[in-house]
Amino acid sequence: MQLDWISRTSTRTFALTAMGLLFASAFCVSGVVTSPVMAEEAAAKDTRTADQRIDQMVDRGIEFLRTRGQSDEGAFSGETGAAVTGLCVRAILEHRPEAISTDPVIAKAIKYLESKVQPDGGIYATGSKHRNYETTTAAMALNKANQDGRFDSQLERAKNFLKDIQWDEEEGAEPGDTAYGGAGYGSHSRPDLSNTAFLIEALHDLGTDPQDESIQKALVFVSRTQNLTQHGNDTQHADKIGDGGFYYTPAAGGQSKAGESADGGLRSYGSMTYAGLKSMIYAGLTPEDPRVNAALDFIRNHYTLDNNPGMGAQGQYYYYHTFAKALDVAGLEVVESTDAGPRDWRTDLINKLEAEQQEDGSWVNREAERWMEGDRQLVTAYCLLALKHARK
Repeated sequence: MQLDWISRTSTRTFALTAMGLLFASAFCVSGVVTSPVMAEEAAAKDTRTADQRIDQMVDRGIEFLRTRGQSDEGAFSGETGAAVTGLCVRAILEHRPEAISTDPVIAKAIKYLESKVQPDGGIYATGSKHRNYETTTAAMALNKANQDGRFDSQLERAKNFLKDIQWDEEEGAEPGDTAYGGAGYGSHSRPDLSNTAFLIEALHDLGTDPQDESIQKALVFVSRTQNLTQHGNDTQHADKIGDGGFYYTPAAGGQSKAGESADGGLRSYGSMTYAGLKSMIYAGLTPEDPRVNAALDFIRNHYTLDNNPGMGAQGQYYYYHTFAKALDVAGLEVVESTDAGPRDWRTDLINKLEAEQQEDGSWVNREAERWMEGDRQLVTAYCLLALKHARK
C-alpha cells in the first residue's frame, strides 16, 4: 500500500503555501544566527552533502543522550515511565542499528524497558495513567531492537494490549460515539488524536494490516478530528471551519489545543494535521481520498518551520517530528509553496534543526516548555527521529 502511494505521489506535485516564510531558518556554517538572506548564502557555500550534515547533528545528539541523558537505572526520563526512554532508544537505533549489540547504553535502556512489561501485555510503569503512550513508544523501540526475535512474544502481547484498550464496543462505545476507535493516554480519560496516531503507528510498525479492524476503527476517530464535512466527521464541529486541518479530539464535546472560533468551531493546527495525515496513510487511504486532499490543502496554506501553525512555539518539536514523518510516508520530495516556490522540505528541516541544536548536542524548546518540551531527552529524540526521515 505504501509503495502504491509513493508511486502515485511521485508523479504529482502538491503545492504548499508558506505562511510568510521565505526560508526555514537563519543559519550559517559557523553556527551564528544571521538573517534569512545570509543563511541562504551560507547554505549555498556549504560543501557538505545533506547526509553529512545529518550525520554531524546525529552524532552530537546521540552523544548527548549517551553521556548526559541516561539515569543509572537506564531510563532517559524516568518520570515518564517507558515513554521517553522508548523514544530515545528508537531514535538512536534508527541511525545506529548496530548499537543493539555494541552499545552498553542501549543494553541498559532495553533492560529498563523490559522491567516495565506488565502481566496484561502493556509496557508501562505500575500505576501509570499513560499506558497507551508508554506502550506504543516502548513497543516501537523493542521492535527496532528485535533483530534476533527475542522480543517476539512481548511485542505480540503489547499489540493485543493496545487493541484491548482502544475505545470500542468493549468499552461501551458504539460507532456513533465520538470516542469510538480512538485511544487516550490509557487512564480511561477521553481519547485524542495524538494518542490515536501513536496507536496506529505502533500497530503499523508491528505488522498490522491497514484493513485490520483495529486500524479501521481508529480511522473512524481520526476522520472525526478533521475539519471536513461529509467525509467521516459527523460531529457538530464538522462544517464550522472547513480548512481540512485537524484538531485534538471530537470526544467529550470536542477540544482543540488551538482554541475555538467565534461560532464554536475547533481550530486546526499543524502538529495534529500532520499526525492525521500520517494516520490516514497508515490506514490505507490514497491521495485520491477527499480526506487526504483536504489535509494537503491545510498543509498548502500553512507550510512553515518557524512554528507549529496555530500553536506558535508550543509543541514545536513534536511538530517537526510529525512533519517529517508524514511527508516522508506520503512520498513527497519537493513541495510547492505558493509564496516561495518549490521547497525541498528536507533541506528546510535540516537547516532549521542545524540552527537550533545546542552546544551540548541536544535540542530543547526554550520558548515553550508545554508538553515536556523543556526535557532535552524528549526533544532530542524528536529531532533525531525527524532527521531519520530527512534522509533521502
